[in-house]
Amino acid sequence: MKPREYAERCLRDESDALLALIPQLDESFDQVVELIFKNRGHVVITGVGKSGHVGAKMAATLASTGTPAIFINPLDALHGDLGMITADDILLFLSNSGDTDELLRIIAAVEERHIPIVSMTGDCNSLIAKHSDYHISVKVEREACPLNLAPTSSTTAAIAMGDALAIALMEMRRFKANDFAMFHPGGTLGRKLLVRVKDVMYTENLPIIAPDLKLSEAIMTISSGKLGLGVVMMGDRIVGIITDGDIRRAVQGAQTNFINLTVAEAMTRTPKTINPEAKLTKIQEMFNLYKIHSLLVVDGNKKLVGIVDYFAIMN
Repeated sequence: MKPREYAERCLRDESDALLALIPQLDESFDQVVELIFKNRGHVVITGVGKSGHVGAKMAATLASTGTPAIFINPLDALHGDLGMITADDILLFLSNSGDTDELLRIIAAVEERHIPIVSMTGDCNSLIAKHSDYHISVKVEREACPLNLAPTSSTTAAIAMGDALAIALMEMRRFKANDFAMFHPGGTLGRKLLVRVKDVMYTENLPIIAPDLKLSEAIMTISSGKLGLGVVMMGDRIVGIITDGDIRRAVQGAQTNFINLTVAEAMTRTPKTINPEAKLTKIQEMFNLYKIHSLLVVDGNKKLVGIVDYFAIMN
């Protein structure tokens, strides 16, 4: 077999494992979502080995989508970090076998504190499952590993179920794009959702052009503006926009009569505009919809206050 055929088999095996999770969804999943939704504290997630890596990812996904969550190393928990867990928290244990010794010792240590325990395992009859208040099954028939040993399908299943939990909670919380941006202020996503047109628009030395100006003269104003366009205005009223492309097309059409063409004869009379309070996501939406690279920014009275272009939002 070629290497890509092994890869295809692995991907098919893991895909089958994910689809097999759907019949395992039951009332317990609904109860866990309701429990976490009403919880006032954190979801404290723990697991050993590969399950620990899955748990860290799950905690990060929950936290970034509106559900306070943290991951703790089970060994650290057994040596003092259990003090981080409060009566308002929920414990979520990840273990494919359901018999991980470190997690069982944590359960024994917290049972008397009446902290809700949720487990996600591949065996509903395991000790961890039996000693949990709620259990979510992530059973897989076999690993994608040809030896059926390396955690592959099982970790994929646990990650996917964690995502399903986070998405269900997002829906319960009616979590919106603005909420997402609050938890991602330093990233590209947060920038797109929080930064507004007024924060990135050009406001100085705007290339303003009169409609009766000759195209040969307009080229100089457009070039000096360095935006590849000119805003055509009569007084303080916008009457059009003219771009490098408009001029090229006018030249091709007029040929030798180009010298006599005015801006009014080549301009676009219905330029696209945007409000300065609009967000970057709106700019991108309009750029893609109208196949343009610049927008005129106008206030509530339709007065020009700036220009925003594609390169401004890419910075």
